[in-house]
Amino acid sequence: MILHVGARAPEFAAPATLFDGQSAAPQAAMARVDEEARCLSVEIGGAVRLTWPLADIREVPDQARRDILVIRHRDDPLARVILQDRALLPRLPEADRAAPVTGRRRLALWAMAAIASVALIVGVLVPRMADQLANYIPPEGERALGEVTLNQIREALGDSGVAPVPFCTNEAGLAGLRRVEARLADQLDLQHDLTVSVLDHDMVNAFALPGGYVVLFRGLIDAAEAPDEVAAVLAHEVGHVVSRDPTRHALRSAGSIGVLGLLFGDFAGGAMVLVLAERLIEAQYSQEAETGADAFAHDLLLSAGLAPEALGRMFERLRARGGEPEGLLAHLMSHPALADRIAEARAATPAGFTATPVLDAAEWAAFRNICD
Repeated sequence: MILHVGARAPEFAAPATLFDGQSAAPQAAMARVDEEARCLSVEIGGAVRLTWPLADIREVPDQARRDILVIRHRDDPLARVILQDRALLPRLPEADRAAPVTGRRRLALWAMAAIASVALIVGVLVPRMADQLANYIPPEGERALGEVTLNQIREALGDSGVAPVPFCTNEAGLAGLRRVEARLADQLDLQHDLTVSVLDHDMVNAFALPGGYVVLFRGLIDAAEAPDEVAAVLAHEVGHVVSRDPTRHALRSAGSIGVLGLLFGDFAGGAMVLVLAERLIEAQYSQEAETGADAFAHDLLLSAGLAPEALGRMFERLRARGGEPEGLLAHLMSHPALADRIAEARAATPAGFTATPVLDAAEWAAFRNICD
């Protein structure tokens, strides 16, 4: 159509389908544009059902049929008007503009409430429930949990998942390990039998699992310079076993991972097991639990005729390898400062105390070769 200069633009009118946002039923309507008022009205049976300013109309994108036009008001998330062609589009100056976000403050408050709720569940409710639940797990249940977790850890640390990390099985070395274990266990009345194993891995670490399982790594034995240092680390892990820290830690980790998995997905099945295994290897107990395990080790070592100072020497080797966290990192670490633990181990050793060797030179040499 050719318009004469100064002529008024013709009004637009076309059949349309209205979804009013109140019901799912489509309603046959007529859409009209008043160019002077710069608005679109939708009529049904001659009665105006809604009026939208043209500047407030937005196209609903990503429609399967690109030959039709679907529009909505920027402030109405539900109502839709559908036209069978796109002739109206040039009259909509803001059709492709994103609608402004409304209720930002309310959204922010909801987001903060959601984050606070998750923090409360993961940081307070899950730990308390885990502590309570740990009291009701029978010994055989803890034992089964520890066995399954140990196998999962071996697989997680294995050769690209092909083969699990092997146990060290040198007979002479195992004999030395059993002597160290018996020296400590004879001083205790344990709910579970201790099962102490050495994994053929160069990690300088040791950890306890539910049900009386304690795992040493070859790297820890290689880093030790005397058998009483290994015995001291073992005494510390036995302290966790007696306090049932591994069981509570496993329940807390599983509960936290489960909550996060429900929120974010991808924490089910194998992924959850691997994350749980990693958490148990790290054994990041609270400072209170670590301090308690240290104190338990000091008493146990003295009862077994060994010097608690040996635990301090082992901590010194760990500090020489990895340093001491400082500043904010030190504040956030769950383990107490190594300097404090070293000082406490030394202070726990009575003046003039003479330790009874746990292994002789030949037995210690064999023990160090336990993975050969």
